[in-house]
Formats: sequence, structure tokens, C-alpha cells
Amino acid sequence: MLLSGLFQPLVSGTDGDMLIAGVFVLLLGLLGGVLLWKSTYDKNNRVVYMGLGFSLMGGSIYLIFLIS
Repeated sequence: MLLSGLFQPLVSGTDGDMLIAGVFVLLLGLLGGVLLWKSTYDKNNRVVYMGLGFSLMGGSIYLIFLIS
């Protein structure tokens, strides 16, 4: 999934200016998903992990709409 951001300029024929931003957005969403997953297993810090996870995923979605 993360490699799709690296191969996108090759497939679409663009110059790849947004390559770093695209990979950053993918990593941000992945990190948010990992924190949400971790919130299901950690009973002590469940609210913290869930809040951070949803915040990072929301930021990722915002950046996706901003870039596109």
C-alpha cells in the first residue's frame, strides 16, 4: 500500500512533485490505524490511543482532500 505512492508518478506519467506529501499522508493514516488497533488491546490507555488514532486518521483524510 505504501509503495503505491512511490510508483504513482511512473504509472501516471507525472513529474512526482507530490510524492513526499502522498507518502506522508499514507503513513499518517497507517499510524492512525495502528493506534486504533492498539486501543482495542490496551485497557489502561484506551481513550488516549483511540483519540490519537482518530485524530491522525482525520488529519490524513483532510490532507487527502487538500491535495486532491
